[in-house]
Amino acid sequence: MNANAATGIQVAVLDMAGTTVADNGLVEHAFTEAIGAQGIHSGEPRYDDMLQYVRATMGESKITVFRHLLDQDENAVRQANKAFETAYAMLVDDGYCRPIDGAEDTIRRLQDNGIKVCLTTGFSQTTQQRILTALGWRDLPDLTLCPAQAGRGRPHPDMVLKAVLELQADAMAAVAVAGDTAYDMTSGRRAGAGLVAGVLTGAHGKEQLEAAGATHVIESIRDLPGLLRDRKLEK
Repeated sequence: MNANAATGIQVAVLDMAGTTVADNGLVEHAFTEAIGAQGIHSGEPRYDDMLQYVRATMGESKITVFRHLLDQDENAVRQANKAFETAYAMLVDDGYCRPIDGAEDTIRRLQDNGIKVCLTTGFSQTTQQRILTALGWRDLPDLTLCPAQAGRGRPHPDMVLKAVLELQADAMAAVAVAGDTAYDMTSGRRAGAGLVAGVLTGAHGKEQLEAAGATHVIESIRDLPGLLRDRKLEK
């Protein structure tokens, strides 16, 4: 597979919620619904601790987050994860799911320049496909991945590495990763991606993204094509 002459990149691995898909508090709302289903409500000390943990670990596999919050009680974990998926699905079905401005155009621009695009998520495959359907994106990316399809979710590198194998990149230097969370950055760096870009449209700010290993921080995913072009020109 030849790297794009203008960018040196063959594969772009892009996060969904907060990066290409507007979050607007949907993930946090679904988490509070799931925690509430376990009898834990606002005003309790552990509720605030849980919510703080959820915010800090945005980007991680959701079921992994519940395992931490619920002390590895697998029955409670499964119930909470089901409640989360149900709550998020209702929000999607009610029309609250929207793309980040310019995201679809960015994906198409990357593809037009010979770069294959993988969309990744910490959600289940069912929820991921529901989001893609709601946005009319089922046929847009070259590949979609969730943690169960790759082995482990973020901050592990599995989804990035799976995308590299599936989309046949020649080297990790020819891979770009973009996301809005510290775990996106950690995942990209652990995989050895040539570029790991943080975006400021989601959960974490510039300092958190850089501390987690972002090689670049951009305002929005729409700035990614320009970043790739400018980075190539600097070399």
